[in-house]
Amino acid sequence: MNDTLLSDRRDIVIDRLSTGYAQGNFEVDELERRLARAHSAQTANELDALVTDLAPHATTTALVAVQRTRVLLGSVERTGPWTVPQQLVARVVCGNLVLDLREAQLTAAETTIDVEITMGHVDVIVPPGYHVDVDASTFLGNAEERVERPALANAPRVRIVGRVRLGNLEVETRRLGETPVDVRLRRRAERRSRRRRRWHARHDCMW
Repeated sequence: MNDTLLSDRRDIVIDRLSTGYAQGNFEVDELERRLARAHSAQTANELDALVTDLAPHATTTALVAVQRTRVLLGSVERTGPWTVPQQLVARVVCGNLVLDLREAQLTAAETTIDVEITMGHVDVIVPPGYHVDVDASTFLGNAEERVERPALANAPRVRIVGRVRLGNLEVETRRLGETPVDVRLRRRAERRSRRRRRWHARHDCMW
C-alpha cells in the first residue's frame, strides 16, 4: 500500500477510534494507546487491528441509575428541564461540558457526578440550597468550587468526584436566570452590604 492510501486508511481508523470512544466502547487511556499505535502503524493490517472489536453502540432513552456522557473535540450543554440520573459519568477530552442543574429533576437524594477531564472544561451549575461535595484530583489542572452555603437541611446532595488532567472543573451556585456576570455583581454587592453592616455595628457600639 502506498503512502497516500496508508495515510487515508490511518485517517479513517482514527475517526473510528474517536467515534468508538464517544460511544463508550473504551476509556480515555485505551483511546490514547490506540491513537499512538495508529500513528506509528506501517501497514493496513496494523491499522485495521485497532478497530476490529468496535461495534455499533446501542442507545436507549430508558431511565437508568447510571448515565454516561462523553465529549471528544466538541461541546455539550445540558440546560433547562432535564432528568439527572443517580450517577452521571462524564468523560471529556479536548471539549467542553456544561451541566446546569437549576431546572433539572434529580432522581435520587444523593447524586454523584463522576468526571474525567483531559485538556477540557466542565461547568457544573447548582441552584442555591444544595449540599455540594467536590472531591476531584488534579494533574496540571484546576478544580474550583464557588458554592454558596449554608444549604437547606433536607436539600438534595450532589457529589462531584473524578480527576482533571490539563483541564478545568468549575462548580458554582447560580440563581435561576443568572449569568456568570450577574453572579459576580451580586456577590460584590453582598460583600459591600456586609461591610457596611459591620461598620455600622462597630460605630453603633461606640455610641
